[in-house]
Amino acid sequence: MCQHKPPCPPADAIDRDASRVVASFPEQGWSLLCNGVILFEDTGELLPDGSSVAPHRGPAPHTLCHA
Repeated sequence: MCQHKPPCPPADAIDRDASRVVASFPEQGWSLLCNGVILFEDTGELLPDGSSVAPHRGPAPHTLCHA
């Protein structure tokens, strides 16, 4: 699917989010990546095979307690 040099990571790669955005719909909260992944603003993902990845955003840095 990707025509970039070097090519974007495939949808099944751990770094799939590093692919280029080919369509962005910020008002709806999602973007289509070059590898066919739909990335949601909450960091959830819909993969080309129909499977999903739950949001995986960590806590905001200001909410972490430092002892």
